[in-house]
Amino acid sequence: MTSIALFNNKGGVGKTTLAYHLAHMIRRMGLGVLAVDLDPQANLTSMCLEETEIEELWENSSELINQGAALQGLPGTGRVRSGQTIADAVRPILEGTGDIAAVEPACLQPGLWLLPGSLDLSRFEDKLSNEWSRAYAGDVAAIRTSTAFHRIVEQARVSVEADVVLIDVGPNLGAINRAALIAAETVLMPLAADLFSLKGLSNLGPTLREWRQDWQSLVLPRVPAGISAPRAEMRPLGYVIMQPEMRLDRPVKAYKRWLERIPWVYSAMVLAESPPSRDDGRHRIATLRNYRSLMPLAHDARKPMFDLRPADGALGSTQQYVKTCYREFRELSEAVLARVEAES
Repeated sequence: MTSIALFNNKGGVGKTTLAYHLAHMIRRMGLGVLAVDLDPQANLTSMCLEETEIEELWENSSELINQGAALQGLPGTGRVRSGQTIADAVRPILEGTGDIAAVEPACLQPGLWLLPGSLDLSRFEDKLSNEWSRAYAGDVAAIRTSTAFHRIVEQARVSVEADVVLIDVGPNLGAINRAALIAAETVLMPLAADLFSLKGLSNLGPTLREWRQDWQSLVLPRVPAGISAPRAEMRPLGYVIMQPEMRLDRPVKAYKRWLERIPWVYSAMVLAESPPSRDDGRHRIATLRNYRSLMPLAHDARKPMFDLRPADGALGSTQQYVKTCYREFRELSEAVLARVEAES
């Protein structure tokens, strides 16, 4: 099993879209996939589930869960049940009533599962932040809190026997993302060729190294034998360039200028290579074209862009575009898995 976190310290680069399509394509390649939504915005959940299903997931209040009550007669498709989100899993820790609660992943299709997110997860931010330094001293409650995401994902992965875990996280360096990323074996970075993505890389690399060092040297030696804790490996797999929609106010020259700087910044800041490499291809896994014209159709059909059919509105030349999309995501998935194997 391997876990891959998709992360960039800059939002709006297509990270969640990439996670969603990778999950579907890797599943199609014959591997069991567990997608985990650890972004408090729950964008991956909204891509995977219908609104009625999300409403059912989010219907239970904390009081109802604590009393063991069950809601009856809620609309939905039957794929998910109330009280089965990441926020539900950490609620006992947040409220001081116990350790993590077991959650049952939603089965999207055979071989593909989702641990749904929730807007309520943002309430866990302060708790994680306060407990981080206490974990350094070996405080058991703080260690349970800091390892909560790792243990939730581990339990879910075992229950569905997934081969690959894809973790979607928000675009920041806060406490929720810190706990999510230390639970990941590898990190895949989607980038746009612009100043903001480069600045995000500059912040991300040193921060990941600091988190790794602090966790491995200060916390891991103090983890009690009965608590499963991550290694905080967070090995960088490489980056994927997400091409923008070219506009007259952002000509190709500007795109190329930032694109040429990415290898150096990635090498220097993420990998801490000295001297930094200017090799244009060594760490770039793929460059994905902009498929913005397919996204509305895919959203309405509730399926990946590369699965669109004429009945979904993908008519004429659009079908060729769909085939190109399939080929690119297939090649990307193969390349990502190859890098995971090489890093193992």
